[in-house]
Amino acid sequence: MTELFWATLDAWVEECQVVIDRPRSSPHPRYPDIIYPLDYGYLKGTTASDGEGVDVWVGGDGAAVVTGVFGTVDAVKRDAEIKILLGCTEADAQAIASFYQQNAVGFVWLRRPSASQEGV
Repeated sequence: MTELFWATLDAWVEECQVVIDRPRSSPHPRYPDIIYPLDYGYLKGTTASDGEGVDVWVGGDGAAVVTGVFGTVDAVKRDAEIKILLGCTEADAQAIASFYQQNAVGFVWLRRPSASQEGV
């Protein structure tokens, strides 16, 4: 039932405002050595496991199209979350993967399948 997963994320993106609270190249508010490679924020009106909005990475093409998801586990914070990729190219997603690797955050990267592959 992957169609429902992607359709739900599409609906959230369509219905909820994307708030960018950490613009590209800005430092993390508590850890100034951590620099965000892309715009990072959340979907207003949603709730993630940390009680805040569901996180989003916004890629360089600027489109509000869900292109994938990162599932993350942070051993320091002891939390797990999903991060929605909006308009992220392969290079954008690679930059995000590198960001997580540099910051010792475990992750899985789920690329959105093409329409012909959904349901597989």
